[in-house]
Amino acid sequence: MPERPQGRFKIRAQRLKFALGLVVVLAGARAIQVGVVNASSLRAHASTQQSKTYDVPAPRGDITDRNGVELAVSQPAVNVIADPMIIKNPNKVAEQLAPLIGRSALELLPKLSDRSKGFVRLARKVPASNGDRIRRMAIEGISFEAAMLRTYPRGQQAGQLIGFVGDAGHGMSGLEYSYDKYLAGSDGRRTTVFAGGNPINVNETQRARSGARLKLTIDAPVQDEVERVLAGVGRVFQPKGATAIVMDPRTGNILALANWPAVNANMVGSASPYAQMNRASGFTYEPGSTFKAFTIAAALQERKVTPDTQLFLPTVLQVGDRTIKDSHDRGDETLSVSQILAQSSNVGAAQIGLRVGRKKLDYWIRKLGFGSPTHSGFPGEEQGIVLPLSKYSSATVGNEAMGQGLSVTPLQMAQGYAAIANGGVLRSPRIADQVDGKPIASRPARRVLSLATSLRLRRMLKGVLADGGTASGAEIPGFDLAGKTGTAQKVDPATGTYSTSNYIASFVGFAPARSPRLLAAVVVDEPQGDIYGGSVAAPAFSRIMAFALPYLGISPR
Repeated sequence: MPERPQGRFKIRAQRLKFALGLVVVLAGARAIQVGVVNASSLRAHASTQQSKTYDVPAPRGDITDRNGVELAVSQPAVNVIADPMIIKNPNKVAEQLAPLIGRSALELLPKLSDRSKGFVRLARKVPASNGDRIRRMAIEGISFEAAMLRTYPRGQQAGQLIGFVGDAGHGMSGLEYSYDKYLAGSDGRRTTVFAGGNPINVNETQRARSGARLKLTIDAPVQDEVERVLAGVGRVFQPKGATAIVMDPRTGNILALANWPAVNANMVGSASPYAQMNRASGFTYEPGSTFKAFTIAAALQERKVTPDTQLFLPTVLQVGDRTIKDSHDRGDETLSVSQILAQSSNVGAAQIGLRVGRKKLDYWIRKLGFGSPTHSGFPGEEQGIVLPLSKYSSATVGNEAMGQGLSVTPLQMAQGYAAIANGGVLRSPRIADQVDGKPIASRPARRVLSLATSLRLRRMLKGVLADGGTASGAEIPGFDLAGKTGTAQKVDPATGTYSTSNYIASFVGFAPARSPRLLAAVVVDEPQGDIYGGSVAAPAFSRIMAFALPYLGISPR
């Protein structure tokens, strides 16, 4: 019997209903599988595609001497990172990495074995060449951060002057510190997208900006010679330290600045705090007889004396509660002001200071730059100590006139003598010449002495190196030199009185005397065996000038 149409329709409807139900069931099962069963595997897959943002370190600007010789440079480097949770053989990895990152295997092993940490920085600023060697090892769990390594190609040359850079890439001392805003540049930012651990896209969100190039006034060969001379002073006299400055008195440009003991800026951490100090600007001392030139300058300016004025010098001079006598035994005698300077008489200098008077002497001391920083650009520059008039005692004028009772820096002394050499015009010492080729403006110069006083002092200071002067053995054949010796007692910090064993030996001078083009100052802290400026510091001055004058093309005339 034929099937009825209504029956066929009912069967088809049941079949369609069954099919739709089956689709719903299958879809639900797939949803359960995706949401529950395969959730962990999907999350793992998603984690293989992610992005990370890194700093891109900016190259720090180079520091060069005035002729472009590199004194400080930056090189690409890497920080080496470990994930101890992935490291499979810590002992083997430690042995592999140790010679390439400057650490011992014993030092690395605990870091590589600590599985409680997923990030350990094993070494900072590893040279890029070593980083490439580590990469080629393909050690699972070792990764890298980009970095920049600051190096000093000439090692110990001008180590205290240039300073060094810390781990964060900023200057920590010296010119690296004081000119950091120019040298540092600014880091960039880079975002990298990874899939399956491999980079698939790199986007530089912020471009790194390199630091500026800093050109100094330093002349590398002159600097080398000065450091050799100071090393010789160190060998012969075994002092606590020594400092020398070479300057063009016409411009204030510093051609060399050295300190002994020397410091290698690549390994500055191994040096003592005293050795690390740039003592040209950070060390204060009582100048002793080198200061007498300024006492006489004040007297000449105030017309209290002339170079030929005759003064009677008793064997002993009482000034207030202070008894003053000369360093060498002599009887009562009469000397000219020029002879007083050449022979470095304490009694004569004190008498000249008394003629000037307390107010005028204080005025000229400050006008000549003492008691104030030189504004040379060195960080941590000391300004010395000059007593205010309100604290003068009855003996202060006599003490200051011969270089006691006040403190100065070697740089202040060089600046003051440069004013004498430069016709009475005082200029701040300059060490930084250009930033990225643009000249750094000099501070305004100012006249502190008349030209006539300057010329008289030049002639008088020649006598110090002539027969009978305190530095008669420091002459250079063919050149007329001018300068002054100093031998000053240091104050014993334990007693507050002058030491009988610790001295500062110094010499400051220039050449040619008639038309000065080069100046040098040498300060030796606590020399042993000999203490006198004429026999310790003056020969060092002579050796420096004997090299620098012909090297710089300066003729005797």
